[in-house]
Amino acid sequence: MFDKLEDLERRFEEIQNEIAEPGVTNDQSRFRKLMREQSELGALVDKYREYKKTKQVIDESLEMLDVENDEDMREMLKEELNEAKQRIPEIENELKILLLPKDPNDEKNVVVEIRGGAGGDEAALFAAELYRMYSKYADAQRWKIELVSFNESGIGGFKEVIFMVNGKGAYSKLKYESGVHRVQRIPVTESGGRIHTSTATVAIMPEAEEVDVELNMNDCKFDVFRASGNGGQCVNTTDSAVRLTHIPTGIVISCQDEKSQLKNRDKALRVLRAKLYELELEKAHDAEAEARRSQVGTGDRSEKIRTYNFPQSRCTDHRIKLTLYTLDDVMNGDLTQLVDSLTAADQAAKLLKMSEAEA
Repeated sequence: MFDKLEDLERRFEEIQNEIAEPGVTNDQSRFRKLMREQSELGALVDKYREYKKTKQVIDESLEMLDVENDEDMREMLKEELNEAKQRIPEIENELKILLLPKDPNDEKNVVVEIRGGAGGDEAALFAAELYRMYSKYADAQRWKIELVSFNESGIGGFKEVIFMVNGKGAYSKLKYESGVHRVQRIPVTESGGRIHTSTATVAIMPEAEEVDVELNMNDCKFDVFRASGNGGQCVNTTDSAVRLTHIPTGIVISCQDEKSQLKNRDKALRVLRAKLYELELEKAHDAEAEARRSQVGTGDRSEKIRTYNFPQSRCTDHRIKLTLYTLDDVMNGDLTQLVDSLTAADQAAKLLKMSEAEA
């Protein structure tokens, strides 16, 4: 591990020297690549330097203890030595986490698809609440939300809603949200006061760039139609909505959020690329079944991942057996504890697998 860290530190210093060269900004492509690589290595190199500095403190404290006679000074040196020794295994674990292979999609924007499942109108209402939950979480992260399409139910819910989340690291924090979300509560439509269980399905897809997916436009059929629902004057009076059909897969995407037909067409293509990219990722995951099992959850849309129990104000994530009694905060977009716990559990599973492979 430490040979690799030495190599990465040398590479980090090389990058810094290259960035400092005069005229490096003349080649913007090379400059962006260097800056991105510097950013990716920065945290790891900083942690490795902290490790070396802590080791140095241990060596110097031991040397001074051999020659120091003053008892007060010796006590101070022993305290410093003990603190450094306790810190070493912590830093080593942090270094192992930083050395874990990065998910190449982590920094990407995401396409989110929420569908009401079992439970009719109540499921649609829950789907709308999940949309608001993710929107508020995105606002807190300073990400931008772009609505793509939605199919409303009669009482303010969503049978289906598709939207994009644009922001640094969006996929890294939202990727564990794919699956079945279950709600337990007394529906507004229930007159008898009985608790019902309903579900909604969430799919999180990394946005694919053109280089990620080879898309033949001859495979795409576009239809235009007049948008329905809420919108500005032009939305409901012009044929601005777009329906995109991908003929080989049968995937159909409708987009009517923008007043411009061209903008709706562009959004529909972005969603299609994300869906096709997800299909490719699923094939790769199936081929790496063992690696997939080592992760927290499978990302499968049919997997029940979380229960939101309103009478008990309880939110339970079944994959990591975490229960929070702060449901109001969660529904208002405070997903930090859930996201951090899922990330930590995933890292722990990968570290375990790495140590088993080394044994």
